[in-house]
Amino acid sequence: MASPFAAVPGAVVDDDGLQHLGSPLAEQRALASGVAIAPLDDRAVLAVPGEDRRSWLDSLTSQSLAMLAPGESTELLVLDPQGRIEHAASVLDDGETTWLIVDRGDAEGLLAWLRRMRFRLRVDPRDASEEFAVIGGTAAALAEVAVASPAGVPLVWIDPWPGVSAGGFGYAAAEPHPGAERDWAEGIVPRDVERDIAERAAAGDVALAGLLAADALRIAAWRPRRAREVDERSIPHELDWMRTAVHLAKGCYRGQETVAKVHNLGHPPRRLVSLQLDGSDSVLPAPGAEVRLGDDVVGVVTSAALHYEEGPIALAVVRRSTPEDAALEIDVDGTPIAATAETIVPPAAGATANVPRLPRLGRRRAAT
Repeated sequence: MASPFAAVPGAVVDDDGLQHLGSPLAEQRALASGVAIAPLDDRAVLAVPGEDRRSWLDSLTSQSLAMLAPGESTELLVLDPQGRIEHAASVLDDGETTWLIVDRGDAEGLLAWLRRMRFRLRVDPRDASEEFAVIGGTAAALAEVAVASPAGVPLVWIDPWPGVSAGGFGYAAAEPHPGAERDWAEGIVPRDVERDIAERAAAGDVALAGLLAADALRIAAWRPRRAREVDERSIPHELDWMRTAVHLAKGCYRGQETVAKVHNLGHPPRRLVSLQLDGSDSVLPAPGAEVRLGDDVVGVVTSAALHYEEGPIALAVVRRSTPEDAALEIDVDGTPIAATAETIVPPAAGATANVPRLPRLGRRRAAT
């Protein structure tokens, strides 16, 4: 689907949508302050109507959704039997339909899986992306946008990150959390409203920011995203995603055993870190760039951006054993770039259950 924002002066658009309008750093500042809004063409919208929708999604995913109130925002993960992340979605219910905002590349797979899991329940998930687009920005900025409200509830998802949701658990110890001041929301808008926004932006009546600006603000807030931070081995603990996407006290769901075991008794094998990059070479690593400690590859970059205040930054997933104060380097086309790591998920994350050590049988007998 061609982006209607391609006609906006200065717009740089690719297959993912509007990347920027010539000034990504200024766009970040405008987006963070609520002056601009961002067309999120790399998102898709799934609709799940039906009387059983919330209890059904509750039974399938990591989040407690059975009692989700109209207008309440949360997020969910779909895990495989080993607890690895397969799908992720932002969740909003309007009293009649549960709306899922997902990464566009994940929409087809998630929808196919949901449709296979319907059995005889009263649910009918569908792709609503031809009807609706997604616009991002501050909550106040989106209050000025004509978002959809088919059941009388405005379809504005308020990002719960980095708060610890009911039943969640936060591993990051930074205080305050870098995302604490981040004001982020995503509105579901009809396609004709999207076209109107594009026309008004072309006339200079609406300020826009591109996907590069939105992603830079996300990276600075340590906010994981399925399209960037997740690979075939990822579990929620590694990305500090337990704080908003997992309810530890809800009923059974696929992958729950691994979630509970790692959180209570074990440690995630990898962990997310924030990287401050040496900006002297004015280059950013691509996702998948190797993170090295000396000659040893200890992880990979998942996201990188030039931030309007912090300069070149990145998120990376590294081995749990990587020292927190390690002098790391990123391989960018054969050129090493120095990186200073800040801990998001600490090496000691997990093992929260204080299980007493039982004396060995032989020692008990010796004592008697």
